[in-house]
Amino acid sequence: MLQRLFGLKRRPDAADGLYAQAVDQARDPAFYGRLGVADRIDSRFDLYVLHVQLLILRLQAEGEAGRDLAQRLFDVFVSALDNDLRELGVGDLSIAKKMRKLSEHVYGRMSAYEAGLIDADESALSEAIARNVAPTGPEAAAILARYAMVTRERLAAQSVDQMITSANWAKIEG
Repeated sequence: MLQRLFGLKRRPDAADGLYAQAVDQARDPAFYGRLGVADRIDSRFDLYVLHVQLLILRLQAEGEAGRDLAQRLFDVFVSALDNDLRELGVGDLSIAKKMRKLSEHVYGRMSAYEAGLIDADESALSEAIARNVAPTGPEAAAILARYAMVTRERLAAQSVDQMITSANWAKIEG
């Protein structure tokens, strides 16, 4: 807010680029066409959370520097959510309440996805995806869970510098 008030610009950060990649990937038409994820704000939000979560988990494996970048990525994500709410017309008086509720949704989704991703439990991840992202049925949820697992493997095989340049995301199969 102070940056806007005083006309200061944030310097570009690797976290900004990673967030932009997550958003671009979450907007892949295959999610909405082939898997039948509803093209609504809430469904897109759930895909953003999943993609940011995949990057955060990968970064956290890099020790302190990775955890720092993961935190900055999360901060960029939260800041983007705040900006989106303001663009949707949420006023200053109610923004804190809305952000608190949205933060609860983010943490809830991340917790639901994290267990399946860390344990490589595709079934548990598929169930979490079916509850939250709600693609067109269990088969689509299973395809999205498989996509997330393959993406996690691909990200793990890359250095952080490679991810920052261009993360290697999986493609939607099926």
